[in-house]
Amino acid sequence: MMREPVLSVQNLSVALPAGADRSHAVQEVSLALHAGETLCVVGESGSGKSVLAMSVMGLLARELRLTQGQLHLQQESLTEASPARWRALRGRAMGMVFQEPMTALNPVMTCGDQIDEVLQCHTDWPLAQRREAVLHILQQVRLPEPERIVQSYPHQLSGGQRQRIVIAMAMVLKPALLICDEPTTALDVTTQQEILKLIRQLQQAQGTAVLFITHDMGVVSEIADQVLVMHQGLAVEQGPREQVMRQPTQAYTRGLLAAVPGMTPPAPRPLPDTPPVLRVQALGKTYVAREGLTRVRRTDALRDASLELRAGETVGIVGESGSGKSTLARCVLRLIDPDQGQIHWGKDPIADWPESRLRPLRHRIQVVFQDPNRSLNPRMRVGQSISEGARNFGLSEAQAESRGRELLTQMGLPPQAWDRYPSQFSGGQRQRIALARALACAPDVLVADEAVSALDVSVQAQILDLLREVQRQLGLGLLFITHDLRVAAQLCDTVIVMHRGEIVEHGPTASLYAQPQHEYTRRLLASVPGAQA
Repeated sequence: MMREPVLSVQNLSVALPAGADRSHAVQEVSLALHAGETLCVVGESGSGKSVLAMSVMGLLARELRLTQGQLHLQQESLTEASPARWRALRGRAMGMVFQEPMTALNPVMTCGDQIDEVLQCHTDWPLAQRREAVLHILQQVRLPEPERIVQSYPHQLSGGQRQRIVIAMAMVLKPALLICDEPTTALDVTTQQEILKLIRQLQQAQGTAVLFITHDMGVVSEIADQVLVMHQGLAVEQGPREQVMRQPTQAYTRGLLAAVPGMTPPAPRPLPDTPPVLRVQALGKTYVAREGLTRVRRTDALRDASLELRAGETVGIVGESGSGKSTLARCVLRLIDPDQGQIHWGKDPIADWPESRLRPLRHRIQVVFQDPNRSLNPRMRVGQSISEGARNFGLSEAQAESRGRELLTQMGLPPQAWDRYPSQFSGGQRQRIALARALACAPDVLVADEAVSALDVSVQAQILDLLREVQRQLGLGLLFITHDLRVAAQLCDTVIVMHRGEIVEHGPTASLYAQPQHEYTRRLLASVPGAQA
């Protein structure tokens, strides 16, 4: 006897507002998802993945309109469901895990209260029963010390722990359907592996159907039963994982798979034997926090860190969240002061220089951050953002504009972008703008801090190609900080592995990946999703 699907979507279409680049965000998409199955929805940013998820949850933005199709959850039609019915189903019959837990969690409520709120909305359980359920789900999601976690606020937990809280909220009432929208994108590989394992365990224990939205094809190869490929609102390919991943029928799918970085580094390239443009020696940073009136807690964020970077060379820094990668970068940039050690920008020992002395040299080292939405001023036109740094470091208005427009073209953006605002561009385009802004200062060193981690695979590949080309043309030293070991494999000449504030291993990328010497490095490499696929 044929099983009825937990979720059925038939010919779903969602219209975009007038003036958009296409008529529909989702157009005539159909799918069926059964209990215990995982359907991965993949595609570039703007393909309609998240709109599909929001349609199923009844959380479409006001400017979007469902124009066609049927939605059924456990054979109940949702197409004409009232807002009250949607609210009753969310949390009870279906749950959702978002990409960024800090936006999904209330910062002024304890984690225990936030899980309890779900129970209060959907059950008439007494306080004691709800408390027992909260502690039980915290144990199920493998959070240590549940009694402490119940009383903790989101900011007191790590990124991986916060994501477990969001999963606990979504799963506490054992919904038939779990929707995950990029839940592992911002996590390092070991935490990512833990979250994926957790979702699989909960799915097996509760028989939950999982709709998993991702741009990480490595994740797809590990967890998917079925795969749906979307492009510009259309379902261009759909089928079992093995079929779609190994024998795709559509050119678009083949292009997505081709854009995924491999785990095998290319052959080492020759590098000039020149003095380093950046040299760090025995760097250390300790944070001191007071706990109560008398207790002091010391955290060694960075210990005895050393590195060298030459013109034209790319040095990657990898490790889990909290390993010290960003602390090292901030010290190198002199955004924070190290407690010990030396930093040389070229020949200048700048570790203890005051800002007044540093400022004329800051053009030598520039940074591109993970999220261009936060690093670009939304009230400044693109041209102003790009040329501002160049003007600050001595170029005239005309010279700064000339250099900025040249860089804009080099980044593959149209001339009219100069007078537009960041909000008018896609995520990949905004990252190109952030890169142009950094390069306008004519730096010797570019620090890329998770600069491609939030991008889909095809845009990521474009930005990486752009970085290689810019580096080749300008001879930049590139310090590349990432938790994506696939990207590090393809881009970096040398890789530094950090763990708990220390450099535990470093060496040429090819040899380090082929024969890792430290147990921690071996564990990182083994945690990469789909690395064995």
